Amino acid sequence: MRIFRDVQGRDAALIVSVSVIVAALSLLPMLRLLAELVAPQGTPSASVLFETLASGSTWIATWHSIQIGLGGTLLALIFGIVAALLVGLTDMRSRNLFVLFYVVPLMIAPQVTALAWLQLFGPSSQFLKILDLAPPLGSQNPLYSVWGIIFLLGVQYGPLVFLIVRAGLRKLPRELVEAGLSAGASKWTVLFTIILPLMTPSIIGAAALAFVSCVGNFGIPAFLGIPANYLVLPTLIYQRLAGGGPAVLSSVAVLSVLIGLIAVAGIVAQDFIARRRDFRITATSLAVAPFRLGRWRLITEIAAWFLILIVLVLPIIGLTLSALVPAYGVPLNFSTMTLDNFRFVMFAHGASARAFSNSIALSLAAALFAVLLAVPLGYMIAWRKNRWTPVLNFAAEMPYALPGVVLAIACLLMFLKPLPVVDISLYNTIWIILFAYLARFFVLALRPTISGLHQIDRGMEEAARIAGAGLFYRLRTVIFPLVAPATLAGGVLIFMTAFCELTVSALLWSSGSETLGVVMFSFEQGGDSAYAAAISVLVVAVTFMLMLATNLFARRLPNGVIPWRD
Repeated sequence: MRIFRDVQGRDAALIVSVSVIVAALSLLPMLRLLAELVAPQGTPSASVLFETLASGSTWIATWHSIQIGLGGTLLALIFGIVAALLVGLTDMRSRNLFVLFYVVPLMIAPQVTALAWLQLFGPSSQFLKILDLAPPLGSQNPLYSVWGIIFLLGVQYGPLVFLIVRAGLRKLPRELVEAGLSAGASKWTVLFTIILPLMTPSIIGAAALAFVSCVGNFGIPAFLGIPANYLVLPTLIYQRLAGGGPAVLSSVAVLSVLIGLIAVAGIVAQDFIARRRDFRITATSLAVAPFRLGRWRLITEIAAWFLILIVLVLPIIGLTLSALVPAYGVPLNFSTMTLDNFRFVMFAHGASARAFSNSIALSLAAALFAVLLAVPLGYMIAWRKNRWTPVLNFAAEMPYALPGVVLAIACLLMFLKPLPVVDISLYNTIWIILFAYLARFFVLALRPTISGLHQIDRGMEEAARIAGAGLFYRLRTVIFPLVAPATLAGGVLIFMTAFCELTVSALLWSSGSETLGVVMFSFEQGGDSAYAAAISVLVVAVTFMLMLATNLFARRLPNGVIPWRD
């Protein structure tokens, strides 16, 4: 009896510990942010709120955020839906390879995407110089505009829409499509009257996620908008923090909440639209038989790979060529080609060399933490459902669902003063970035873990439980070995996402805690585009190698764990 009580006590302690950690990572920062609106600097006052909302720059940046959010979402929907229909409904060849390449921009940090496109166009483009099409030095890059920002947001989040819509197409009832074709309807008629209406929930959900991602994006508006004096809320927050420091935290807290409200409005609008009609499918069946393209297949495949050429290959070529020249404006040829930029950023420049080690350490720490915490939390959510487990699931999802700027400001407010009791300060240290990474990216390991647990038979775990094994022992010897492939794949996704992250670290970094995203941004802002391009090429290479390495273990993973693999 005593041993039984000890086991129960350890189980309860583990559950409480996991719940406390999740609450500390997500709920406490958000509560601190909301408290700042009510009592700026600890004193109840509405003056900061009114002053911030009365500022003209606030509403200009708000309109700009809504503008690029809507425009980027519309373009992402066009790119993503067309690609999903092509891959999910037709007999196009080499689909897995196409999906792998098409999803790469989503895995690459937005600032890398922005820099790659900037190096592809404009007067410094080595690619255009080789073709003798480069505009004269001193002319403005055409991407420095609202349309450039919208276009790159569409390129960045088109794969996000693609993944969501493609997942919906897998559940499409085969019998409905075949009934339409048997009745004499053309493939286009079936597409517009059966398939797309049934895909409405997936499309609406994809639109909501794309809108939230566009509104919260910092890298693309920073690289393309700041030179054109086109500020959105995230870049306005960055500029105010850079110029005012902690004194403006109350003001930027208002701006971050404003970003959160815009994002929530997009999600609420999605829910409202989805509720207006019933899109439920009453039965499941085999996947829809691919539409035969016939004589159009070769043309369609050429168009699909031309899209890959435009959104991935050419920008990376432009980025690589820019990293091989010794200085801005120098034409690339065999006599000027050099690897000195790579040597400089990896070994000679103190901040960039430190940024490599910081980013690797932060990404690995976030991934390791998420793997260790995702298994017990995923077990509670998937297999040990209680009334409070949805709350834990929501708490874990919230930091990732909201724009990263919101979490960054919340962390600044939370750690501005030393921690109580221990009297340790995380402000202006690398630990505040680690905390933000843990909170923001944890869900990337939790989702595949829950998905994996839903596809695993509970028989072995229940047998161990009946035999008297405690929760910690079951997690270590039974559950983790079973779900490890899915959880570790989530850890790899976290590493790739955090490795060159900028939105959070741009607001939290300090001297000595630079990350790759911050150093890249600093190089570009300082006019050292060749150094920024060299870092970007290394980041793209690491990301793509990790994607290929993860692909090797795809057959051992549950469906849907690796986004770019069936």
